[in-house]
Amino acid sequence: MNRDFADYCCELLASAGPCVAKRMFGGWGISVDGMSIAIIADLGAGEKLWLKADDQTRAQWVAAGSARFTYAIIKNGVSYNMGMNYYSAPEEAIDSPDAMRPWARLALDCAMSALALRLARKAAKGSSAKPRVKLSGKSKTKPTSTSTARKRPSR
Repeated sequence: MNRDFADYCCELLASAGPCVAKRMFGGWGISVDGMSIAIIADLGAGEKLWLKADDQTRAQWVAAGSARFTYAIIKNGVSYNMGMNYYSAPEEAIDSPDAMRPWARLALDCAMSALALRLARKAAKGSSAKPRVKLSGKSKTKPTSTSTARKRPSR
């Protein structure tokens, strides 16, 4: 994969914030403030910029003629197509940062929504966690029963 294309894509997406391109799985991941907003991958037709999407924005990407990022995997000898919430950048937007601006913003909004959802899930999961008690300067999980732990079976 070409670093020059990754740098160009960062320039295109700069309206979303300071972009960072990092090598990832044979391609590139592009993030703003630690949130993934785009990937660059070659699925057989050359390097392509794929922008973050979600269920609420899918129709906008499809209306713009964008294709969903899909790839094939083989599991137990059977081939499956898998998809990710990334869509190809609209052709007219790939030529200038001004044309890319609304798409970059849409990708950033999707990344922020995904982050907010992850944080909410984590907070909800954390609220049901066992209470922690501080014992002799170290944080320990409070036991929930008086049973003793099982011993590891001997070999």
